[in-house]
Amino acid sequence: MNKPSLLIVEDDAAVRNLIASTLKLNDYKFHIAKTGAQALLEAASYLPDIILLDLGLPDMDGVTIIKKVRSWSALPIIVISARSEDKDKIDALDAGADDYITKPFSVEELLARIRVSVRRLQYSQMTMQQENSVFSNGDLKIDYQAGCVYCRQKEIHLTPIEYKLLCLLARNVGKVLTHTYITREIWGNAWESNVASLRVFMATLRKKIEKDAANPEYIQTHIGIGYRMLRIEENEELL
Repeated sequence: MNKPSLLIVEDDAAVRNLIASTLKLNDYKFHIAKTGAQALLEAASYLPDIILLDLGLPDMDGVTIIKKVRSWSALPIIVISARSEDKDKIDALDAGADDYITKPFSVEELLARIRVSVRRLQYSQMTMQQENSVFSNGDLKIDYQAGCVYCRQKEIHLTPIEYKLLCLLARNVGKVLTHTYITREIWGNAWESNVASLRVFMATLRKKIEKDAANPEYIQTHIGIGYRMLRIEENEELL
């Protein structure tokens, strides 16, 4: 894909100018919104590839914006916020945000997170065009049509729950999925009684696909929040 376009949603002039300067120096196209209402208008009319969103806007909470955008689009949303509590991160991620950066942040981290979102966009476009429905990530391969998983060229036998977990993570590669989101997707209405079970199944899944379950390369834990499947080439940038 061509260089992606971004929408900066930030009411703080200093932060807004830092982000804008960083994007300009790296040849990204971008628009700017200073309020929630303006952000929703720009998102709908400008149709950016990625949104960089502050949560503390003067007229609207950022979580509300995430929910409204998610009602019509799956475009990546990277939250950039001074709110550092786990609850704030979980609320934003549960609402549909793809990533969360805490202020103050480095421009190197911001650019790395944008590159992750770009690769996720590229992967989504590629998989939509594929007819064989095969997911590949490093030595890991999922054949969705056959319902088979291979790792390091050997077939891996997974339980139905392990397979559903792996597919859920793979279809959201690069995105942090909260415990609540995962358990609701896997167990439906009974999700509350299965939060503890999730950790058990995730541990057994890691033992089957990771070379070293104590130092996983595929499934990253976000303590107190959830899990993310990493693209192998992303590891150096995010860890």
